[in-house]
Order: sequence, then C-alpha cells, then structure tokens
Amino acid sequence: MNNNNKKIYYLPQKNEIKLFEYAYKNQLPLLIKGPTGCGKTRFIEYMAQKLNLPTHTVSCHDDLTATDLVGRYLIGEGKTIWQDGPLTSAVRNGGICYLDEIVEARKDTTVVIHPLSDDRRILPIERTGETLKAPDNFMLVVSYNPGYQNLLKGLKPSTLQRFLSITFSYLKSNDEIEVVIEETGAKEITAKKLVLLANSFRSLQDFDIAEGASTRLVVYAAALIESGFSEEESILSAMVEPLTDDTDTIDALMEIVRATI
Repeated sequence: MNNNNKKIYYLPQKNEIKLFEYAYKNQLPLLIKGPTGCGKTRFIEYMAQKLNLPTHTVSCHDDLTATDLVGRYLIGEGKTIWQDGPLTSAVRNGGICYLDEIVEARKDTTVVIHPLSDDRRILPIERTGETLKAPDNFMLVVSYNPGYQNLLKGLKPSTLQRFLSITFSYLKSNDEIEVVIEETGAKEITAKKLVLLANSFRSLQDFDIAEGASTRLVVYAAALIESGFSEEESILSAMVEPLTDDTDTIDALMEIVRATI
C-alpha cells in the first residue's frame, strides 16, 4: 500500500482528472493506456492523494497468479493464517487497487477482476468461502502499454468493455519542459534541450529501440545535470543506455545527442 505525504505534482493532459473523479463517484472501473513513462502511475498517485485514498499497487508480470492478488493461507506457529492479497485488502478496506501492466499477468488473474468490474462489485474468495462486497470508496484501476501488445498479450473484449478508458501520450513539449523544471529545478535552457532530444528519439523509426525516451528518463537526465554531471554523461546514463543494449545503437544515439546539444 502506497502512502506519500509529499504533495504530488501533476500536469493534466486533457480531462483525465474529471473522468477519474466521475469513475470513482459512480463506482466504475478505469483503464489507462499509454507508453512507458508517460505519467500513468504518477496520475494514479496524484488522484489517490487528491481523493485521500490508500493505493494498493500491483506490478503485473508473467508469474502473477490469482492467488497473489486474492490471498493465501500461511503456516506459522502450528496453525494456518489467512493473508489477504492486495486486491482483497483493497476490497475489504477501501481504496484504489491499481494493476499496472495488466496484460503481463496470467490470464486467470483477469477472470478474478470480472465480478469487481461490473454492477456486482463483489470478490468471491473460494478458499475462505467469503464473498466480499466492495465498499463505495473502492476503485479498480488497470493500465497497460498498447505499444507492447501482441496476439498473445492483450485484454479480451469481454474484459475491455467493462472499463471506462483513458489514453495517455507523451506531453506536449512546453508542458514537458514545465514538468522537468518543476521536478528537478533545472534551468529552462537545459530542460528545452533534453525535451528536444527526447522528441528526436521518439520520432526514430529505424533504430533498435522499442520506444523513445520517456518523461521519467528526461527528468532523470535533468537531475543528473543539476547534480553536477556533464550533459553528455547524464544523457548517456539516463536517456540512451536505458533504451537499448546494442552498442551500435548506443553509438548512433550518442551521435544524435552531440548534434543536438
């Protein structure tokens, strides 16, 4: 469960704040789509703080099972004790259950959320015999990156059509510059150069990179520069190396860096 006392800075892209508030008020599940590092998780954290809700975040992966979400019996001191999983804990106590990159989880996990994502808003727990009714302050939010979708990894229409949906993209240049300055205290000229470079990476078609540099990586680079590292080594560490392991691609990207800065 995430708790953050520091006020979270968030710059809206469109009307996502109103859509989130509507979904929460009307007890509707929400799906957020967008590329890595475009602000999906930051948005969830911001809305949780704005609505004063605890957040139970699950980073989905290939080995994530329904049991991991719902809970299991543990053996200790000669007896078995039931331990709620993050989904059950959120349903039992209220708050946001955020399943990040839901398409990475095993298919049986999506079946578990179906009763929670329709009018029933219930979570049957087979092992304990319980059927939990979600309280008014429970909200189910899932996200994924459509850029990584393939025939084997995608949400079924029967799942997709249960959710309100918001699509995120990278920020407009001026907005991204504002975020970088706000997050790191970087000089405006530094932020402008880094955002220009990030946009150059995002427009590349013939390089061995799945996606361009995210806003998160731009912020990392600006923070390194503000800490005293040179622009070139900051960009290499924060905006180039995380994108690829191919040495030829790294060299080619660094040529773009030198031409840009």
